[in-house]
Amino acid sequence: MILIVAGVAGSGKTTVGALLAGRLRWHFADADTFHPAANVAKMRAGVPLTDEDRAPWLRAVADWMDARIAAGQSGVVTCSALKRAYRDQLLSGRPAATMVFLQVSRDVLVSRLNSRPGHFFPEKLLDSQLADLEPPGQDERVCTVLADGEPEQTAAKIIALLWPDGEPNPEAPPAPGAL
Repeated sequence: MILIVAGVAGSGKTTVGALLAGRLRWHFADADTFHPAANVAKMRAGVPLTDEDRAPWLRAVADWMDARIAAGQSGVVTCSALKRAYRDQLLSGRPAATMVFLQVSRDVLVSRLNSRPGHFFPEKLLDSQLADLEPPGQDERVCTVLADGEPEQTAAKIIALLWPDGEPNPEAPPAPGAL
């Protein structure tokens, strides 16, 4: 299974995704690491990304997912997945993939973004992400989770939502490369 933890900048994707991967003993990848250097430079300069800028990044995220699936490995990957087309690109043809979209209030997003100095995504870009955001529809293969609380609470909510009978293989040895 591939679990995509999605949401706008500051929603807690990386923190929650890493917690989930550690708890599940799955591989983890932060999609921020898949951005081409030009994208990082644009964001650092306060310039919003376009669909064209995001295309190679989304392909890299999909490639990571496909490599895990081909190897028979489970994994957690983060991705903003702001638009339905992006979510469709990541989920289409991948029945082993599930997406959880973290919903967070604007005030919490601003607070979180301001508490991570040195990150390439400045708070001033938040409005551009919120403008691009197409909230997941009920007809999408996406679960929305309120993530205003502590990351551990959000991770627990996701585990309970996806595995109401208990998380998978809690005693399994960690996957190579897992946290």
